[in-house]
Amino acid sequence: MGTSASRSNRIGLVPQIVIALVLGVLIGWLWPAAGAALSMLGMLFVEALKAVAPLLVFVLVLAAICRFRSGDNLYIRPVLLMYVAGTFLAALTAVAASFLFPTTLTLLAAPVEQAAPATLREVLTGLLLRTVANPVSAIANANYIGILAWAVLLGIALRRAGEHTKSFIGDAADAVSQVVKWVIRTAPLGILGLVAGTVAETGFGVLAGYARLLAVLVGSMAFIALVVNPLIVFARTRRNPYPLVFTCLRESGITAFFTRSSAANIPVNMNLARKLGLHEDTYSVTIPLGAAINMAGAAITINVMTLAAAHTLGIPVDFGTALLLSVVATLGACGASGVAGGSLLLIPLAASMLNIPDEVAMQVVAIGFIIGVVQDSVETALNSSTDVLFTAAADPKFSRAAGGGPVGASGG
Repeated sequence: MGTSASRSNRIGLVPQIVIALVLGVLIGWLWPAAGAALSMLGMLFVEALKAVAPLLVFVLVLAAICRFRSGDNLYIRPVLLMYVAGTFLAALTAVAASFLFPTTLTLLAAPVEQAAPATLREVLTGLLLRTVANPVSAIANANYIGILAWAVLLGIALRRAGEHTKSFIGDAADAVSQVVKWVIRTAPLGILGLVAGTVAETGFGVLAGYARLLAVLVGSMAFIALVVNPLIVFARTRRNPYPLVFTCLRESGITAFFTRSSAANIPVNMNLARKLGLHEDTYSVTIPLGAAINMAGAAITINVMTLAAAHTLGIPVDFGTALLLSVVATLGACGASGVAGGSLLLIPLAASMLNIPDEVAMQVVAIGFIIGVVQDSVETALNSSTDVLFTAAADPKFSRAAGGGPVGASGG
């Protein structure tokens, strides 16, 4: 057993995930019954991540705040600025792509019965209410805005506690972090199950009818990941951003692609931030916060799907309206849930700005769920990997490293 574990460690986690990905595709394609059975491994992996993430965020933030000293340097504000700038630029990119490659939809999908927020005020009110939610309820329901708020408040209150209390909290944070490492070691099995189950259930032909829509969505997200985000990082660090960009896409984006949940990917991002040597007191706040409000992929989905509906109905959209739509998509995306499909229910809100009937908007949402096996996966990979990317860009190790090699070269 020890020999097999050491061999596994020598191979490395990312190559193991790639091998699992290829095996999952082959099993789901050639032996669908086995793929469906293996999907249980994927479900267990995602649920384990979701279960441990709220507790991990709570204890890490609590430990960081209660041990904080006034001389410590935190880099939270620049990360937040990059989150907002990245999401708004993503919304504008989606508008530009929708005008350059106008897409129409066949509105035959069954309506979705889930309730969508009617106004932007409703979205933002829900965000504020989640901030003051009961702390036990926040942890139980993976409400990360509420978890962060209570962890910060309790951490401030415990700064006057004795060293034994602070030491206990630190030990608890280390123990939960160790559990997270154990869960992440099972990622290859989880990815194998997720891929095999998805391919067995959907095959490859179901998405052909939405190829143009998917091309606009995925192309916009790829442009953000490979052009816009590197420019933002370069503006902050003044160094080659691509080694860091590719590290984050490889070690965070791949896992997020298959879990399809920013919340479930928080432990993976925390682990990557630790490997990169980032400031723990910073990333323990910015990464869970990013899972809640850093939603460039969601902004793209909202705008592309809404403008596709407008093109389908022949509704003209001028520049001013498109700019306002981008602002609404940015604010709405910040209130999107950090779970699979969370951005889709904000489409009716954006569609209402263009006088698109609600029944049409909900059919667009239904189409979103149909293509979600690709759209939501790519969206989550972009959102979650960017959480680590911007946190690293704000860290002086990358932004002001003296005379070293390219940014991210030591990230592994």
